Amino acid sequence: MRIVFITSLILSVSSCNQTTERLTGFDIHGIDVSHYQLDIDWKIVADQKITFAFVKASEGETISDNFFCKNWKEIKNAGIRRGAYHFFRPKASVLTQAQNFIDNVILEKGDLPPVLDVEVLDGVTPEELGFSVKTWLEIIETKYQIRPIIYTNLKFYNDHLADFLSEYPIWIARYNRFFEPLLINGQEWIFWQYGNRGRLEGINGDVDFNVFQGTIEELNDLCYTP
Repeated sequence: MRIVFITSLILSVSSCNQTTERLTGFDIHGIDVSHYQLDIDWKIVADQKITFAFVKASEGETISDNFFCKNWKEIKNAGIRRGAYHFFRPKASVLTQAQNFIDNVILEKGDLPPVLDVEVLDGVTPEELGFSVKTWLEIIETKYQIRPIIYTNLKFYNDHLADFLSEYPIWIARYNRFFEPLLINGQEWIFWQYGNRGRLEGINGDVDFNVFQGTIEELNDLCYTP
């Protein structure tokens, strides 16, 4: 048993350090980025069968991503469907966090729904987290008249979010190309972030790889209509 465990651990660690290969079996591929990727040539990215891209817009009460405006404009110009996300800080004011996102993001026809990135408790209870997250989502849905998407990793969703967010579309992170994420409440994911060491021409360094579970028509139906 010990030998098996050590071997599995070594394989797991090594796989985390390997370049993420494009996933087969899905027609619609995308990426997500923030200021960490610096300048991106979106025209070159679009030529590599990248259909959608999520970009960080804001975090907490006051942080705006330095590259958001540039990315937001250039993603659209490249013909890629774009979406914006907010990194949630559970201890910060929910109202101010919602306003921070609203101040940064103007949706246009064809944009993907707003995304709330929830990955940490920051010392709050799961009940407090649930109340805060639902408040943010309701404010944003009222503002933009479209239901937001929840982004998180598989363990965090199953441990803290599955009981009260089943009505929202889920974008799930699970870095295993061979096994699709299984949500504990039986909900289907719509986006799957399956690796964080992807490589594309036009981007210096690693980038997260994602797929959409559905057809291009279903992706279009998900998008914002004023």
